[in-house]
Amino acid sequence: MRVIGAILSGLALLLPPCLATAEEGSTSYPPTIAIIIDDMGYNLQEGKRLARMDQPLSLSFLPFRRHTVPLAQLAFRHHKEIMLHAPMANTRDIGLGAGGLTPDMDEITVARTLRRSLQAIPHVSGVNNHMGSLLTQQMLPMSWVMRELYRYPLYFVDSRTIANSVAGQVAAAYNVPTLTRDVFLDHEQTEEFVDQQFKLLIQKAKENGTAVGIGHPHKVTVDYLEKHLPELDKQGIAIATVSGLWAMRNGNLEMFAEGEKHPVTPMVARSKED
Repeated sequence: MRVIGAILSGLALLLPPCLATAEEGSTSYPPTIAIIIDDMGYNLQEGKRLARMDQPLSLSFLPFRRHTVPLAQLAFRHHKEIMLHAPMANTRDIGLGAGGLTPDMDEITVARTLRRSLQAIPHVSGVNNHMGSLLTQQMLPMSWVMRELYRYPLYFVDSRTIANSVAGQVAAAYNVPTLTRDVFLDHEQTEEFVDQQFKLLIQKAKENGTAVGIGHPHKVTVDYLEKHLPELDKQGIAIATVSGLWAMRNGNLEMFAEGEKHPVTPMVARSKED
């Protein structure tokens, strides 16, 4: 409980400087977006299309899914940033599958489960929550998550699946580099809706300097991105990985000093097939 008290008392001190840095760091760049594609690992066909796109997408993989390892390896070879899409308990009691984090777990179980999921994702650079509308509201389990993440050279993106999420705040309190989702692109799977949300993402980037969007490997989303991402240059909009966006918001600093963190030890073989 001492740790939780320290987190709560420290949030007021930690967050304003981070926000000021973000505002200052965004002024010398064109409006820039980062796009995270969640739920990678199920859909092989659309996953390959995303991996092979020219733009620097950040692809977030569910652990232990059928196509997670080969798609992550393919995406890394095509210069994508690889993330763990960590399954977390939700308010609707939807099943999480392998690697799920739930409120009934103790600290050791949370840390072990998260560590195994990280080790199952080759080339992992960061983490965001899959679902999590229940768990991300809870300070104690989120502090256990961030304490484990702090050990590694990893960032955390709060997908913000519920307005009351404390995940990003707890990450900041544990000095885990963190960002928060601004726009969901495709919770309605029509081209009209994706277009509306994509334009909203660009609008937010123009207003704030940068913005983070999250989509999924639906065919309508992949078709839309394949068509519209190449047009961003003409619009004066840049696209970056999540780590690139974080650097822009933080004075182009490196996230981690060399040797500062323990590397994630992969538990999967690395394929050479493309």
